[in-house]
Amino acid sequence: MIALTFSHRESTPAMRLYLDTADQTAWADWMPSGVFYGITTNPLLAARAGLTYDQINWQDMVQIAADAGAQEFHAQVIGNETDALRFAENLYAYGASSNIDCVVKIPLNTWGISLTHKVQALGGKTLMTACYDAKQMMTANALGADYIAPYFGRMAEAGLDAMAHMRAIHAMSWNGPCRPLIASLRSAQQMVDIAEIGHDCFTIAPAIAQDLFHNKLTEAAAQEFERAAKGERT
Repeated sequence: MIALTFSHRESTPAMRLYLDTADQTAWADWMPSGVFYGITTNPLLAARAGLTYDQINWQDMVQIAADAGAQEFHAQVIGNETDALRFAENLYAYGASSNIDCVVKIPLNTWGISLTHKVQALGGKTLMTACYDAKQMMTANALGADYIAPYFGRMAEAGLDAMAHMRAIHAMSWNGPCRPLIASLRSAQQMVDIAEIGHDCFTIAPAIAQDLFHNKLTEAAAQEFERAAKGERT
């Protein structure tokens, strides 16, 4: 009898895409595609959606995200330490009641770094946000954060060599628990370029999702198949 063996990549994380918006209409439009692992938000995104961050009903937001099929929901702490810890504790509780992993986003400034271990003591996942430099990956790894969010588009627009930072961050991602979640993307082509060096976790705005999913030649081919199926000449 010949024994057959099959190679597999169980240790390699799958590509993860997140929808980067607080607009629930966009959630309803894009989450049914099944492409997105989760939803990410922050105060700027809330403002763009016409929401006042400290007045959001987060329990409802988490439930709506879960009902939309998100496996993770990311939201950012604000305010002083007491407010931030209360926000984190509540967010984790809402996630537990809605059967979704909530991830607390914490800025990579001195205040946020000092706060992180206190948030982690609550038992949930953390993401270090507003990363502009590869050296910050070392901090995130040392903190034991689950994710770090490098702001690729903003880095490039600030005159930094964003791709060089992406390469360094990817190299360091093998030496700790922290997974880079690339943010602030301006096009699907940027995603392709970053994925080419090994990154596999991105959060994107609905406009980038439209760019990612659409190809005019694919659309033309699909229409041609439909015409052929109906017996029409192509």
